[in-house]
Amino acid sequence: MNDRRVRFEALALPHMDAAYNLARWLARSSDDADDVVQDAMVRAYRAFDGVRGENVRAWLLTIVRNCWRRRAVDARRRGHEPLLGDDERRLAFEGPSPEDEALRASDRRRLDLVIAELPEDFREVLILREMEDMSYREIADVTGVPIGTVMSRLARARGLLKDHWLAGGCDVVR
Repeated sequence: MNDRRVRFEALALPHMDAAYNLARWLARSSDDADDVVQDAMVRAYRAFDGVRGENVRAWLLTIVRNCWRRRAVDARRRGHEPLLGDDERRLAFEGPSPEDEALRASDRRRLDLVIAELPEDFREVLILREMEDMSYREIADVTGVPIGTVMSRLARARGLLKDHWLAGGCDVVR
């Protein structure tokens, strides 16, 4: 085995779940997320010798984000809009009773819908912070925007999420 492959497997592969999670939320499709992650991992492996610093997760998620953006731009140029398919089923939380489980699953589906409708810039910082537990600095590195912009987008995303959750709706005004 070559040294790059061993280092890549040790440092980058542990972040595959985070890469897939971000891709799935950006793409809103499991199939598209698979494609984005596959493309990102190939690109990451090819560029792995040039990795600087210790934060491989932020570096990898930056590649995932860039791969998604490139795919989205290409799709818009071709006039294609992604469709939500049957693969977008949500997992229900395990609960102590079927009623509790149904209520939690309903809330989770509603939350997923509200998050999915957030503008992309807000959605990605919310996912990176709340689901991937990244610091503001890491999010700024991944998204390529100043920390103040990350904080502003996160505050606006949380505000929109709260407003639409309390209003009982899923339609987010952009």
